[in-house]
Amino acid sequence: MATALIIKTCLLSAPRLHHHHHRYPLLFSTTSPKPPKSQSLKSIKMESGNEITEEAKENVNQKKKKIFVAGATGSTGKRIVEQLLAKGFEVKAGVRDLDKAKTALSEHNPSLQIVTADVTEGSDKLVQAIGDDSEAVICATGFRPGWNLFAPWKVDNLGTVNLVEACRKLGVKRFILISSILVNGAAMGQILNPAYIFLNIFGLTLVAKLQAENYIRKSGINYTIVRPGGLRNEPPSGNLVMEPEDTLYDGTISRDLVAEVAVEALGLPESSYKVVEIVSRADAPKRTYEDLFGSIKQK
Repeated sequence: MATALIIKTCLLSAPRLHHHHHRYPLLFSTTSPKPPKSQSLKSIKMESGNEITEEAKENVNQKKKKIFVAGATGSTGKRIVEQLLAKGFEVKAGVRDLDKAKTALSEHNPSLQIVTADVTEGSDKLVQAIGDDSEAVICATGFRPGWNLFAPWKVDNLGTVNLVEACRKLGVKRFILISSILVNGAAMGQILNPAYIFLNIFGLTLVAKLQAENYIRKSGINYTIVRPGGLRNEPPSGNLVMEPEDTLYDGTISRDLVAEVAVEALGLPESSYKVVEIVSRADAPKRTYEDLFGSIKQK
């Protein structure tokens, strides 16, 4: 379950952000996309006995993009899986607990594959879980609150590093991380911010996330790091606000909208190699995702 900031903010209800363009064929903009794996059509016939049409051939040849989601049964990860499936993606859901996954996810969906994946067990096991048919990884992991103060470091830092290393071994070129605002709170002058203090009490959670972010940025992988404000389970209210890194220090956002941002980032070259911070606000203007991501400069 992704770590949620405890930040009290009043938001007025407003329509959900709408977007207009979907560019999922541009999923990996920094390198040439892998050619689709064509299936043999020599023996494929329609039920009527006629040869398959050219249009049907094209549909068979167009292999869906498979996205691996780490932390797929978490409150945010589950929403990411649901939205990817709704967009027509093939999804490989990485989970620690298969029994929990069976109740949390739609296991009978033919586009969903559930695999065991514990990010703390090393990159070699993650290579097996991600497989050579995944073209992007979305990391929505989070430690479970408890008395083990090393848990955040194992999951939010070392676990994310393991995922990145698995991607490098497999040649996966796209990585999206769900992080948090205030991860760099000390540098922002927010060391006394109650949210920064609270989250770091539990094993330096935000420090661990920042270390993982830095590793991703040096890895050479095409990344998008999404830093949401305080996470809410309620449906979205207000419009999306997207700012550069180390800008926002308060505000909240629906997990549904966080998931939407992660999924939209997959298809937009404007999101490549960027760190974005997001909250929702009732008085924010409605903007397209191209405009939002395009307004953030690469560093």
